[in-house]
Amino acid sequence: MPVTGLIKNSFSERKNKCMHPILTIREAIAQDIPVIRYIAEATWPSAYSHIISQEQLDFMLDWMYSDASLHEQMNTGDQFFLAEYDQQIIGFASVKNEKEGISKLSKLYVLPTIQKTGAGKALLNRVISYAKEHTSTRVQLQVNRNNTAKGFYEKNGFTVIKEADFPIGNGYFMNDYIMELIID
Repeated sequence: MPVTGLIKNSFSERKNKCMHPILTIREAIAQDIPVIRYIAEATWPSAYSHIISQEQLDFMLDWMYSDASLHEQMNTGDQFFLAEYDQQIIGFASVKNEKEGISKLSKLYVLPTIQKTGAGKALLNRVISYAKEHTSTRVQLQVNRNNTAKGFYEKNGFTVIKEADFPIGNGYFMNDYIMELIID
């Protein structure tokens, strides 16, 4: 069964049985790349279609989530974590040590149909734990200036430290806030 059917069918069945679901976070491996890509493709339209054009959305998904790109990210220091809700993967995050004392949260997405399960917060907490394990004192991230996720990050202690526009190719830019969380 394709990844999409597996996630949708199994989650719906478990939800309808009123079982008590369990949320866990685990490290991703290369075999998880198809589900990471699926979640990105399922999440990005609802997160960004009102902010960027379909052409830019397609360009960025291919740039960041092709098999080759995800393999390269995993092989060059990006640590991906997966959120599993009742044994179904529903979200992911990636973090990387950028420079001394700073870990960068590069990605954090949870399927739109399954949000509000605590998965985003659990993924963020795992990223913060990873940063502490790697002796970082700060976690930084970029978030599009029109993305409502900014409120999620502010609610979890991040503050905007500056605005920046990043050229990404094909005449496209990422118009972001750079946010930071100071950790103990």
